[in-house]
Amino acid sequence: MCDSFLALGGATLGGHTLHAKNSDRERDEAQFLEVVGGADHAEGATVRATYIAIPQARRTAAVLLSRPFWTWGAEMGTNEHGVVIGNQALHSHIPAGRRPALTGMDLVRLGLERAESAAAAVAVIVALLERHGQGGNCGLRGRLYYHNGFIIADRTEAYVLETVGRWWIVERVVATRALSNAYSIGTDFAAVAGGLRDHAAAMGWADAGGRVDHAARLIDTARDAVTCGRARCARGSDLLGREAGRLTAAAMMAILRDHGAGAGEEPAEFPREVRGRTICMHAGAGPRRGQTTAAMVSELRPGAVLHWVTGSSAPCTGIFKPLVLRHGLPGEAVRPAGRYDPRSLWWRHERLHRAVIADFPRRMAIIRDERAAVEARFRDRIEALWQAEGPHSGAMAAAVSACWDEAAAIEAGWARALAAAPPASPGGRAHARSWSRHNALAGLPRLS
Repeated sequence: MCDSFLALGGATLGGHTLHAKNSDRERDEAQFLEVVGGADHAEGATVRATYIAIPQARRTAAVLLSRPFWTWGAEMGTNEHGVVIGNQALHSHIPAGRRPALTGMDLVRLGLERAESAAAAVAVIVALLERHGQGGNCGLRGRLYYHNGFIIADRTEAYVLETVGRWWIVERVVATRALSNAYSIGTDFAAVAGGLRDHAAAMGWADAGGRVDHAARLIDTARDAVTCGRARCARGSDLLGREAGRLTAAAMMAILRDHGAGAGEEPAEFPREVRGRTICMHAGAGPRRGQTTAAMVSELRPGAVLHWVTGSSAPCTGIFKPLVLRHGLPGEAVRPAGRYDPRSLWWRHERLHRAVIADFPRRMAIIRDERAAVEARFRDRIEALWQAEGPHSGAMAAAVSACWDEAAAIEAGWARALAAAPPASPGGRAHARSWSRHNALAGLPRLS
């Protein structure tokens, strides 16, 4: 399950577009950041995506990707042209394809590699979808099949693209937009696939005025009762609306950390219970098997895009660190897998995260204030350099690297503090058993 958020420049304090996403996957499904350089390719070349090979483009752009370790595609990312894309699983009463084809994550990467604008990325994804289809298992340990939705943005415009099989529908964003795991484009859209239009006519979906509410007609309401996609989308839309005109990268980070359960609540730092579905997700017993495994906020500024990434699960227990694509990835480059590896940023943080959620309110108090203070320092430092030296200066590269080093040292300190903390308060047995099983599967040693 995932949540994406978009604010065009008119809704933000800085006047530039903001894009944010939480990627929710299985709890041991480590995700990593990767920079892939631009390249020229021979005529007739092919590229192997997660399951199938397709014709390669003659030129692919440099990209920053956030990838589950076992996939070719990406949950979210950006390219050298300032295009940003994130995807969400969508569940329809029309069955998703099970035969190997392009996955939604493949389409994210292909759109970034082949498009110089948001509109071009929509066209790339639609063309690939119609030619090759989407499908194949998207689960790490289980079977997971779904259609896909995307928020696609550049510095000046943004689109929501929702799909069902090879069909699609597009909405142009006008101010702010949230997208979760539920169809959301109703009667107001910019374009729709001919096949979907014909299907709607054949099924008699139009109302008395001849309008078709595609979201209402396509959604699998039984599955939505489990994923709470419409409820999470409403929550995100409400949080965006409260800050419209004043939205900042910090505000988007706060939304990604939200554990609130309903519209009208204040943004919640601590989850009140583990059974519901929230924007910042933590796995538990029963149907809540997934959790947030990566988070990214992108400021689409003139001249360059400034990204804030955790490189880890659970944005509420992680630190957002700066990235500029041209400078590459600072620090270690250890690609994680499905088992604990202390060399991997993702797994080191995941060990810390699992210690925190064993006694969430008390242990979160150990890190909460320092997390806020260090991120504020990072934002101030990067902003000052951005204005004085520019995004592509050597000083900026050094500052980004220093922020990553500082964040690593702080998280190591949190791990020591948690190891020395009082024993966790007794929790539910089912929840404890669920985590114990996954810790054993991952070979994860206890922090405390």
